[in-house]
Amino acid sequence: MKRTVRHLADGREIIYFDSPGAPDRTAEDTRDLPQVAAASEIRRDPLTGEWVAMAAHRQTRTYKPPADLCPLCPTKPGKPSEIPEPDYDVAVFENRFPSFSRTVIGDSSTVDGAGLVPIAPGVGRCEVVCFTSDHDGSFAGLTAKQVRAVVDAWADRTAELSAMDGVEQVFPFENRGEEIGVTLHHPHGQIYGYPFVTPKTERMLEVARAYEAEHGRPVMGDVLAAERESGARVVVAGEHWTAFVPPAARWPVQVQIVPHRQVPDIPALSDAERDDFSDVYLEVLRRCDGLYDRPLPYIAAWNQAPAKRDRELGWLYLEVFSVLRSKDKLKYLAGSESGMAVWINDATPEQIADRLRATP
Repeated sequence: MKRTVRHLADGREIIYFDSPGAPDRTAEDTRDLPQVAAASEIRRDPLTGEWVAMAAHRQTRTYKPPADLCPLCPTKPGKPSEIPEPDYDVAVFENRFPSFSRTVIGDSSTVDGAGLVPIAPGVGRCEVVCFTSDHDGSFAGLTAKQVRAVVDAWADRTAELSAMDGVEQVFPFENRGEEIGVTLHHPHGQIYGYPFVTPKTERMLEVARAYEAEHGRPVMGDVLAAERESGARVVVAGEHWTAFVPPAARWPVQVQIVPHRQVPDIPALSDAERDDFSDVYLEVLRRCDGLYDRPLPYIAAWNQAPAKRDRELGWLYLEVFSVLRSKDKLKYLAGSESGMAVWINDATPEQIADRLRATP
């Protein structure tokens, strides 16, 4: 990939990832932009031990602009956007309304000075990843070559963010569909560089550590082997990746895409693994979109090892899940899920897998 780093009018970085032979990226951002003023902080819940981010400045972020004013489309005459070039393959830039930022200042303290609830600056990094310049496209509509370019961009950004002081975990993800809460329809995802290890990952590390101490093997390795042997929940099987509905699925549509080799994060994937992922993931998305004969709203979430500790316990995987439980019905997180984090699924994992496999 051809990698070009430029800067937007307010100083934020934008990185272009292009195929060899693409034109040089030299366009200037001509907008008159004020400097980003992020004021994030994190507070630690004394009852759960979990960090919660406060980012009130995000209330003014862009919300469902008309297509001809999309900030993720290439710049057109008279219509400057976040991407100054007239075209691009993959573009990544710092979010103008970040939940976490390198520019946040402040000291660690506690709420009301009482010492009970720690407060710290929300230092980190948030980036936007534009998968294609085609406003009306989708990730599922990309070619395998285009997906591979996105994977290489994810790998590049994961490596760079992981090396930053204060970043403890890197989380690439995509939100797709208004039912998920998407406010910009151009095909894109985000990458968060968190200043802490996320609660989900902390819990998974605890389980992985205990399982390996008892069995001498990684738990994901045993789960993967069991799923491949059974086949009951396998949706797509490639040379280096297997996609299956997890045996304790929470969501009405949920697929985990797991590499056959234990690696901590995307940068650790080989060229062959990146190529095979592109094919397997596109097939998963095709089946997801065919499930209800409509574009499936989903979240695609990369689970990576922490950036600076416990990396030997991590096993990279991508999880795709949806709130859509039928063509026109949503699963709401009601009392049990929201109040007690006890999930109740209206379908069995085997039924979910059967429906996805049956999709033409």
